[in-house]
Amino acid sequence: MQEVNRPSDPKSESQHTMKKQNLLIVSALAVSSFTLTSCDTPTGQGAGWGAATGAVIGAATTGDARGAARGAAIGAATGAIIGASVEADERGYYDGHPSNYYPYGRRVGRGLVESPYPPHAVVNVRGIPRDALVRDPSSGRVFRKP
Repeated sequence: MQEVNRPSDPKSESQHTMKKQNLLIVSALAVSSFTLTSCDTPTGQGAGWGAATGAVIGAATTGDARGAARGAAIGAATGAIIGASVEADERGYYDGHPSNYYPYGRRVGRGLVESPYPPHAVVNVRGIPRDALVRDPSSGRVFRKP
């Protein structure tokens, strides 16, 4: 039997070309989001990086714009959650202040620290890491472990 060379279907060729163009457009939009972002918070930055990364991965795995859009949405949500946790950590654990806002206690013995606040209570800080925030039980104020 002899194979017959049939002309390719112009409709399927145009659909294939459109998919490639859509992929390029979505990728270009994702990359441009980095340069046009005006959000300086860790949450916004995390969402931007997550959206761009998700769009690229979604487009690469599925090969179409719909997959890129799904990847961007999932990446943005994940990036925003991670950014929010980073932002909360930067604010500090107590009272919404950064950790360098708090004074250091004074070491008075092995595992014991004197609070910088009156009445200068001695606090047992065994097992608490260095630079961690500690709440003075007598005054209720927060200081850092030396």
